[in-house]
Amino acid sequence: MNIPEIFGADVFNENVMQERLPKSTYKSLKKTIRDGKPLDIDLANVVAAAMKDWAVEKGCTHYTHWFQPMTGITAEKHDSFISPTSDGRVIMEFSGKELVKGEPDASSFPSGGLRATFEARGYTAWDPTSYAFIKGKSLCIPTAFCSYTGEALDKKTPLLRSMEALDRSSLRLLKLFGMDDVKRVTANVGPEQEYFLVDREMYSHRKDLILAGRTLFGAPAPKGQELEDHYFGTIKTRVNGYMEDLDEQLWRLGITSKTKHNEVAPAQHEMAPIFNTTNIATDHNQLVMELMKRTARKHGFKCLLHEKPFEGINGSGKHNNWSVSTDTGVNLLDPGKTPSENAVFLTYLVAVIKAVNDYQDLLRASVATAGNDHRLGANEAPPAIISIFLGDELNEIVDALAEGHKPEQHGKSTMEIGVDVLPDFPKDSTDRNRTSPFAFTGNKFEFRSPGSRLSCAGPMTILNTIVAEVLDQFYEKLKDAEDFQDALDALIKETIAENKRIIFNGDGYSDNWVEEAEKRGLLNLRSTPDAIPVYLLDKNMEVLSKHGVYSRTELESRVEILLDEYNKTINIEALTMIDMAKKDILPAVMSYVKDLSDTASTAQALGADLTVEKELVTKLSSLAAQTYKALTALEEAEDKANEMKKTATTEEIARFYHDVILERMAELRAPADKMESLCGEKYWPYPTYEQLLFYVK
Repeated sequence: MNIPEIFGADVFNENVMQERLPKSTYKSLKKTIRDGKPLDIDLANVVAAAMKDWAVEKGCTHYTHWFQPMTGITAEKHDSFISPTSDGRVIMEFSGKELVKGEPDASSFPSGGLRATFEARGYTAWDPTSYAFIKGKSLCIPTAFCSYTGEALDKKTPLLRSMEALDRSSLRLLKLFGMDDVKRVTANVGPEQEYFLVDREMYSHRKDLILAGRTLFGAPAPKGQELEDHYFGTIKTRVNGYMEDLDEQLWRLGITSKTKHNEVAPAQHEMAPIFNTTNIATDHNQLVMELMKRTARKHGFKCLLHEKPFEGINGSGKHNNWSVSTDTGVNLLDPGKTPSENAVFLTYLVAVIKAVNDYQDLLRASVATAGNDHRLGANEAPPAIISIFLGDELNEIVDALAEGHKPEQHGKSTMEIGVDVLPDFPKDSTDRNRTSPFAFTGNKFEFRSPGSRLSCAGPMTILNTIVAEVLDQFYEKLKDAEDFQDALDALIKETIAENKRIIFNGDGYSDNWVEEAEKRGLLNLRSTPDAIPVYLLDKNMEVLSKHGVYSRTELESRVEILLDEYNKTINIEALTMIDMAKKDILPAVMSYVKDLSDTASTAQALGADLTVEKELVTKLSSLAAQTYKALTALEEAEDKANEMKKTATTEEIARFYHDVILERMAELRAPADKMESLCGEKYWPYPTYEQLLFYVK
């Protein structure tokens, strides 16, 4: 395989555009994209014709506007290129109008009340900053999705708005530093994607994995992750074949799949790409998740992207590595050799610190889902409390600046290995803190809180916006300063002093940190019903609407959508548990108890000791009774939830699902998992954790 030759082979990228578009058209298109102006229809017609010819040559018969509605997955409606002729034949056509604008039915997508069911019209609009690509036999055109009345119905539109906000705010501020040559500032992200692979045949016998994406029952396997022998371990042959296949498909789509390895939990793995602009990286990550699932089927696997598919072992996250760079090639979060003297870096560093401190609630809300609630605070996942890790060197610098004296210069220190044949190498300015939700890692921040299924768009939209807001505040304080350097020094000192509470370099898993965070006044929004409503706080609505990222109406709709999704998720899980317990688990245990009793009767006739049989029957009968009682309680709670839907608000229902339904589910699971550990293997109706996690060869 010639990787440079296949890389981007299925993408209508710069090289293809230069080859296929007239020079004047190519230049006009680039200028339109750079300036963010609407595409002229004549220009669009030329681009559309070139796209169509390229796609048809590669075997495409259809095109689709590929968009990201509020369902959490991508959507696509495929139309063929065919156009009938008067002689009963067809020709292949694709116009600029079809490229720029589409009209999918908007009535069946979540709108949070923005659209009534009978109001079907919605529009997709081409995002020319993200390349079109081929998937199967369709030309896929990345688009934004909005309603007939103009509100965003997707995740991409607010993300693009936030990128523009960060660009505007940065350009104004950077001019004060004399960086007049900078014409564009871009937010970049490299999302590390964790996932599980389980055998598809075993998966097909687990109702909970099929319907809920996670195991709702399951006793621990004799072995878990305690030996720490899976992390970075040798990749199994079958898994490696899957990874190689996945890489090739990603590379053909221009996705820079760089790193692959085993993760901490058994059957868990990770893929990491190279950085890209945030909207393109978000598009790419949606494709990564789709291709992970599709490729798994080819190799006899099921790819699980749920944040916590197995109880008691690590869940899966999506670690968003975020940075900000200029079109002149400057990473604004790169400390350089002496970070204490890098004025632009320090300005952006303290801007991020202040943004995270001021809007910690928004960042937490941006990663809140039913699945992620199970993960946050568990092994290898940060706590629900948002804090920033800086590392020792940067922490010394900000402490010194806050106290008003010159920081000690460290430069790049050298790490000595202690083995003669190994060379010394430069030491990074920070260690890594895997318990921190928001950690500085050398020249970027790693936001570790997002769950593995989550789109990058939501968290990055919030991060871009809140940093843009603080940069605007800095600009207002610095623009009329008589002595810019003095004003900047004072601003940095003041900002650090006022926002130091958000900086924490210790163990985020520690119980002491929960107490310490409370003393500092940091929020601990433990669940989705706690987190999502903060979008509607005045300060949050103000910052998001001020920068044109969300209107108040759009925010209200998203809160409704996210809480409704939470309710439906827990409802599906509860109903699945009821079904599994009632139809499979209890009958299986009763069958085992009956066979034990029959064996005991036979043994008794022969005068055998029945101690084992009696103890097992007694324990299982007691646990079955507990299971049935818990099952009945869960069914009653579900009935109450259904009654509440007639009169209660979505938020009230969400709190009931969290406070009552989840507790009833836990009460049902506990005795059922104990029965699994006592029941004969051939009787148990589902593949066990041991089989799911360790039987992939």
